[in-house]
Amino acid sequence: MNHDIAKHFEPSSEGDGAVEHPDPARLLPWSSADGNPCYLLGDGTGHVSRVADDIERLQLGMADDLIGHADQLLACQGASTRELRFLARGLTDSLRDVRRVAESRGARLRAVGRSSGDEGGNRE
Repeated sequence: MNHDIAKHFEPSSEGDGAVEHPDPARLLPWSSADGNPCYLLGDGTGHVSRVADDIERLQLGMADDLIGHADQLLACQGASTRELRFLARGLTDSLRDVRRVAESRGARLRAVGRSSGDEGGNRE
């Protein structure tokens, strides 16, 4: 993935003087070259958002495939230590990707919930 196509934003903290953006920052499904999370500001309709959606779909599909492979390998009594370590590495990487997708989608859902709850006045 080309890390230059996404801007890196940390979500602002309340009271830090940052200008509020109407749309929440989206956690992207990849990291910067130095391992930091990448964020995107926007309304979710641009090119980078579509690429992120495609990568999330790919990551979730790969997780499904890996679960099937894990089921087969674990059912095999003759699985070697090397095969099990390779499987554990793949599952760990996949779980990390799926967790990032869940965090990103959860944050966007919370933002939508907050904005719809504020319509017609603040509810406390």
